[in-house]
Amino acid sequence: MTFKQMFTSTIGKKLVMGLTGLFLISFLIIHVSINATIFADLFNPDDNGTMFNKAAHFMASTVLIRILEVGLMGGILLHIIQGYMLTLQNKKARSTGYAVEMGNKGSKWYSRSMGLLGTLLLLFFILHFSHFWVPARFTEAGLEMPVEYNGVLMHDMFGLMKATFSELWVVVAYIVACISLFWHLLHGFQSAFRTIGVNNNRYLLLLNSIGWGFSVLVSLLFALMPVAMYLKWIE
Repeated sequence: MTFKQMFTSTIGKKLVMGLTGLFLISFLIIHVSINATIFADLFNPDDNGTMFNKAAHFMASTVLIRILEVGLMGGILLHIIQGYMLTLQNKKARSTGYAVEMGNKGSKWYSRSMGLLGTLLLLFFILHFSHFWVPARFTEAGLEMPVEYNGVLMHDMFGLMKATFSELWVVVAYIVACISLFWHLLHGFQSAFRTIGVNNNRYLLLLNSIGWGFSVLVSLLFALMPVAMYLKWIE
């Protein structure tokens, strides 16, 4: 397969989708692990976001991670573009429709709705980046008062998170996004491994189980963060 075919042929587009999907899954593992440090406050009332702020500062100040951040943005963009191209291609191929609708007998509803789920997640990314990534990297809006740990000044990302999730509509929007993420991951996780050639039924059964667990755990943890801050479980 040539480089051009990777972006123009159906097989190439699916391969790019699978590889970028696996890359984004690895990012989600790191992202949810770092964000989960906000729950340190539940076990240590004196933490007050210290662990989270230090972790966020490490991610923002490490050169290698900043370079990988550029690759992450490229991966997200490529995943979105190829996803929409495949969705349009599939719709065109089915433009005449079926004599009898197969429904879930042919495929699960969420696997047929990846375009819709992806669109909801794209809207969420724009909202999420405006809340945290843009202020942390460019404007510093809401981060005017830094915190200091061991003589090192850093952004109070914990304080920004609390302020952001003090608004109910934001919390609801994040929960909707997490629900969309769950269904998107549920199909995307096993689909990515199929694309790179994992076809053994025994392995696929294991991957489906892991995919279910991963989708539930990641989506639930992300959803619990705004809920916990809005309900002041974490202060």
